Amino acid sequence: MSPNFRQSMAWVHTWFGLVVGFVLIVVFFFGTLSVFDREIDRWSLPNTRFEPQPMPSFDKVLLPASRLATPTDEAMAEGQALSKTPLPSRQDLVADEIWAYTTHRDPLLRMGVDFAVPNPIDPHAHNHIGSDLTIDPRSGQPISSSQLALGTGFIFPMHYSLHLHWAHLGIWLVGLCGLVLMAGLVSGVVIHRKIFREFFTFRPNKHLQRSTLDLHNLTGVVALPFHFFFGLTGLMIFAAIYLPITDTQLKPLHERHEAAAHAAKGLPEHRAGVAAPLASVDAMVQDAKARWAARGMPGEVGFLQIHHLGDANSYVSLHRAGSDRVALVGQTIHYAGATGRLLHEEPERSKAAGLHEFFVGLHLQHFEHWALRWLYVLGGLLGCACIATGFVFFVEKRKAQHARQGRSGARWVDALAVTSVTGMVLATLVLLCSNWVLPTQLSERAQWQERLFWGAWLLSFVHAAWRSAPVALARRNPAWAEQCWAVAALALLAVLLNAWATGDALWRTLPQAYWPVAAMDICLLLTAGVSAWAARRLGRARQGQSATVTPLRQEGAHA
Repeated sequence: MSPNFRQSMAWVHTWFGLVVGFVLIVVFFFGTLSVFDREIDRWSLPNTRFEPQPMPSFDKVLLPASRLATPTDEAMAEGQALSKTPLPSRQDLVADEIWAYTTHRDPLLRMGVDFAVPNPIDPHAHNHIGSDLTIDPRSGQPISSSQLALGTGFIFPMHYSLHLHWAHLGIWLVGLCGLVLMAGLVSGVVIHRKIFREFFTFRPNKHLQRSTLDLHNLTGVVALPFHFFFGLTGLMIFAAIYLPITDTQLKPLHERHEAAAHAAKGLPEHRAGVAAPLASVDAMVQDAKARWAARGMPGEVGFLQIHHLGDANSYVSLHRAGSDRVALVGQTIHYAGATGRLLHEEPERSKAAGLHEFFVGLHLQHFEHWALRWLYVLGGLLGCACIATGFVFFVEKRKAQHARQGRSGARWVDALAVTSVTGMVLATLVLLCSNWVLPTQLSERAQWQERLFWGAWLLSFVHAAWRSAPVALARRNPAWAEQCWAVAALALLAVLLNAWATGDALWRTLPQAYWPVAAMDICLLLTAGVSAWAARRLGRARQGQSATVTPLRQEGAHA
């Protein structure tokens, strides 16, 4: 590393960016898709293609639906580990909590029932056996979970966990890369002293190394606030995992604080052991909506939770849907479950808590602002472009030197770059196409969709590595163009498969202004068009290069 500060920052920017860039581009790409994760769900699940619904009646819809919830074998095994004695059968478990959640973008409603663990080892721990289900809020009927919800079930978790769930490994890896992203952004500002000039500089007709660096600088500078802010807020969201002091050093103090907070609000922390019926939750909802309106913020219930169900100490927590504001959590009102009496109305948050909720809400964008959502998409795509051009610039700057020296470093970086850019998009399109090709009655259908995704991504790497021999001769990898053609074909195929399987082609969804499906098809067609254009440009550029570039290994041999 050079003793010169600016050159040291250039070293940090280059090598840290290269190492974590292969993870960060995945985070950026799937984060971009997650902006419209629920709309992707509606494209992939035909039985969800109806308008979003408000929170339905608890008394008439949610309570009967909750009786259909049963814990999975995995949940039962986890619950057994919390109990001193063998668990009873699923039918004999006692429901302790019910929750339900919906947003302004959800046609379906997610709800769950948490069953109490009898004879818990640690009575102060969260001793529940969880179960959840998805229902049609219009009828209360459960929706089959055999099909994978591509947006919320795969794409969104991929954004923050990479589907590496063991010991939160993926979340830790993404967090580490987020920290390195902060360092990369700061070092990038340091090494680009003429940052404002680079804001307006792009020379596409120059040689590839120059134009790629221009595009890297341009996309990095334009979206610099976006990249920094979302890297920072992403770390804030999982701060409790990265720094779990409330579960370690401060656990006793945290438990006392929770108990004091419950007592101050009049919320029973434990069951009384006395059976009591549940009062009308619908009446509580109407009262809560009237109280929110009186405070000048009328709204609907977005999340409700019943604690200590069937007990004299039961209480109901109603959270206002926050789609009209940035802060993630709406105002909460608590009622006594047995009587419907008001227990506590949450006051305005403290400045620190409000600022945290604002940052988290801005990252998760649950608010109702479609223009801002598309700006999020633009910022995410600029992040992907910045990282991808960084890969290409790294290879273009070094491949001639590596060819003369007989080294294969540039070749492998290029193969990984192809896999991380076109290969990632290709695998995602395979996932979309598999949604319409695999039989709905197939056992483990969701798992097969995921296997096809990972298999396609692995094949893209094998293909990129196999076709990367020209890079060792200081030429371009033909895999870039070939995988762009594959992306174009798969994107077009996904549109055709949707029309074939559901009949909801563009000429039907556009006149109806059913944008979740129409916009998805339009984006896929744009992807096909851009990929075909890029494939043609790359193919012509490679043909011209192959006629003029001399193999540098031979050059060195004759020298």
